[in-house]
Amino acid sequence: MRVVVVGATGNVGTSVVRALVADSGVTSIVGVARRLPGWRIDRTDWRQADVASDDLVRIFDGADAVVHLAWLFQPTRDPATTWRANVLGSMRVFRAAAEAGVSALVHASSVGAYSPGPKDRPVDESWPTHGWPGAAYGREKAYVERVLDVFEHDHPGIRVVRMRPGFIFQRAAATEQRRLFGGPFVPRRLIRPGLIPFVPDIPGLRLQVLHARDAAEAYRLAVTKEVRGPFNLAAEPVLDPHDLAEMLGTRTVRVAPQVARAVVAAGWQLRLVPAAPGLLELALRIPVMDVGRAREVLGWTPEHSSRDAMRELFRGLREGAGMDTGPLAPDRGPARRIRELATGVGGRT
Repeated sequence: MRVVVVGATGNVGTSVVRALVADSGVTSIVGVARRLPGWRIDRTDWRQADVASDDLVRIFDGADAVVHLAWLFQPTRDPATTWRANVLGSMRVFRAAAEAGVSALVHASSVGAYSPGPKDRPVDESWPTHGWPGAAYGREKAYVERVLDVFEHDHPGIRVVRMRPGFIFQRAAATEQRRLFGGPFVPRRLIRPGLIPFVPDIPGLRLQVLHARDAAEAYRLAVTKEVRGPFNLAAEPVLDPHDLAEMLGTRTVRVAPQVARAVVAAGWQLRLVPAAPGLLELALRIPVMDVGRAREVLGWTPEHSSRDAMRELFRGLREGAGMDTGPLAPDRGPARRIRELATGVGGRT
């Protein structure tokens, strides 16, 4: 197989490329990114392209499958820019895949595409995917789901797979996560057991997490097996603030949702954090997912627990870990953080 991975230099993309390289049935890989990486790996050619503007048909020509992972989280203060990249860019990817005659399209959706749902029981892939309108991420993921509905109707000969993972972490992506969601004021030395004073216990905050390598294995299976449709992806157990406090060697303090919202909104308005307040609202509303279909149809079982993935994230944050790619560039100290401030907290692309 010849597989094109769009968004191949990010958290999930680098892991998907590694998983495909390890599969003897995949003969060649094309990694597509806005910024070419210094990172190199066997049987992988790199192409520089922006999904919002560049010619993708030429890149997809001759491919058996396209894996679409590209997603722009920032500038979070400019939703028109993220909409153009994420929604219109996805539409261009899908259209180019059809024009190039690709037989399989695997798209990175998200738990964030789901409509608000229960936290006390898991929901399967039939749960509505209308997102949470108060968060750009949820709006965009949900809209692309509707685009795929039309695409599948118009192109029944193309095998379409939608991956809906929870939060995906690994050590190498820790600095990227800090830049996207924590910002330049999060000190590396603080992210260690015994130094964080407390974890806020916000009612309704329950997170499903998985390791990037496990997510990548699910993508590999989706590329190489004759499967269709959506798949929820998450590892056990579902994490709550008490689990996070235990891993960080600290305690929880009960915080009312309205107080948490006010604090996050104030940090956002003061440009202290890059993540928009709507993301907290989204996290409090997304349902807990049932991953039975991925286990039964894909044959997928995660090798890492959700706690394993979180511990790797914490370790990577302490170490300033990263890779030689644009999105995963490691924490290089004060100079890099000053650049984050100069480009606007939440304002960089």
